[in-house]
Amino acid sequence: MKGKYLDPKADLTFKKVFGEHEELVMSLLNALLPLDQGRQITHVEYVPTELVPDTPMKKNSIVDVRCRDDQGRQFIVEMQMEWTTAFRQRVLFNASKAYVRQLGKSQKYHLLQPVYSLSLVNEVFEPEMEEFYHYYRMVHDAHTDKVIEGLNLVFVELPKFLNGTRQPGSQPALSSVMLRKMAVLWLRYLTEIDEDTHEVPAELLEAPDVRHALDLVEQSAYSDAEMEAYDKFWDAIRVEQAFVDEAEIRYGIGRAEGREEGRAEGRAEGRAEGERKRSLEIARKMKAKGLSAEDIADLTGLTTKEITLA
Repeated sequence: MKGKYLDPKADLTFKKVFGEHEELVMSLLNALLPLDQGRQITHVEYVPTELVPDTPMKKNSIVDVRCRDDQGRQFIVEMQMEWTTAFRQRVLFNASKAYVRQLGKSQKYHLLQPVYSLSLVNEVFEPEMEEFYHYYRMVHDAHTDKVIEGLNLVFVELPKFLNGTRQPGSQPALSSVMLRKMAVLWLRYLTEIDEDTHEVPAELLEAPDVRHALDLVEQSAYSDAEMEAYDKFWDAIRVEQAFVDEAEIRYGIGRAEGREEGRAEGRAEGRAEGERKRSLEIARKMKAKGLSAEDIADLTGLTTKEITLA
């Protein structure tokens, strides 16, 4: 029996809160993006989350939430449960695609508006850094005050925030963001609320936007079909984590490397029949949990053809 609330990081709940309520995604973005004074978002509208490729042979990219404000700036918000080294490149790819597609309206480069990508990651992917907030943009190597505007990528390591690594450090963007009360409240909402939560901290309830988000993740608001989808999401996450843990034990490397090096080692040695059978067994379980053939191929080292036939 689950508790009163569902975990807001799950695909179903995250999209219900931030993909269906403009005022909530706007509050989240204003809190966590390094927007200058006077440049806060005052209105957003949702746009399709599927970034369709230019040619039929290229793959589509689907993001969690995508919206645009009345200045034409575009915002991409993603909740990533498992980190891979390819995720950073996928975020850059999606942001770049959203940026260049603006030309379809005007063909005038000076009218291009910035794209902001906010990635909330439920893993530690920079263990050597104390900071949990990472802001990337194009700056001059020697004169960091010289910036080419356009792409702004923000990654937040949620476990570091939860574990108390919340100091602003020397990063100007992080310092300014963490001075905002709503930044702390939204991060607490994402890290402290789950199925074991029966009593919500008063500070979260006192913030109208966060309280609204809490109402939206109450279990009683979900149908049986939605609850089944919610459970399948966590089943798929557990399968993926089990695979990564196995790679870590087998190859003696960390989680981040385990996803890449473990699969590389597996492909080098793992065409032995026994290893191949094990990979196919894992692939079948992942298929049953609803993972795509492309994601399974990325995790197992198998080809999409092998996965389709599994």
